Amino acid sequence: MSEGECSRSASGAMVRSGVGKHTTASGVIYTGEWCEDKMHGRGTLQLPSGAKYEGDFKENMYHGTGTYTFPDGSVYKGHFHMNRFEGDGVFVSQQGLVWTGEFHSQVALGLKMQHESEAKQT
Repeated sequence: MSEGECSRSASGAMVRSGVGKHTTASGVIYTGEWCEDKMHGRGTLQLPSGAKYEGDFKENMYHGTGTYTFPDGSVYKGHFHMNRFEGDGVFVSQQGLVWTGEFHSQVALGLKMQHESEAKQT
């Protein structure tokens, strides 16, 4: 189900553009900007698992800056490139441990754990 701006393509198919909301039958909800029927711009994607992404999209992918909340409550906030963590970011575990550094997909070399006294100052 879609709510928002739509137009018809040359073939007659509905094409989402502008700002709107789309809910799939499986419970995925996207609210945000569309371009040529793709999530593109700022938006929020909520998944049935409880995971949620808020941030920049490019052609249906997490791309730019954003925040990804995992189903267990842990959070990554930083840069994304084609659906992957890429660049400077902060990861906060569900226990509240804070890790900062540079992320490259599933590899995060040189991360630093922030101590509790440092976390209170920021």
